[in-house]
Amino acid sequence: MTSRPHLPQLVPIDTYGNGGFRFGGMSHRGSLLCLPSGMYAWDVATPDQITEASLELAFAERDEIDSFFVGTGRTSALLSTSLRKALREAPLNTETMQTGAAIRIFNILVGEQRRVAAALLAVT
Repeated sequence: MTSRPHLPQLVPIDTYGNGGFRFGGMSHRGSLLCLPSGMYAWDVATPDQITEASLELAFAERDEIDSFFVGTGRTSALLSTSLRKALREAPLNTETMQTGAAIRIFNILVGEQRRVAAALLAVT
């Protein structure tokens, strides 16, 4: 993951699939971390790779986030017990679900200018 965003603002996801996302007139291959500070490449490909370290930027921006959605790909997957504990203690109000469902909710909340963030696994 890079500490420099592809786009330095939070925008809706236009489309997803084929291993990537389209947003803000841009195309991105791979997973995506959508934070108040911008849209970042996220070097995670499977649910078991989602760790506290991979979500370091989200933890850093926790005071700017009311709702955090984790899209785990085509199927819903549980995060590890230790990560769920760290998210609760942060606190980061987190929901995990399929990537498509996470994008739909994320887009609605971005449109309402809510304090939202998402970590989205790419879907092939």
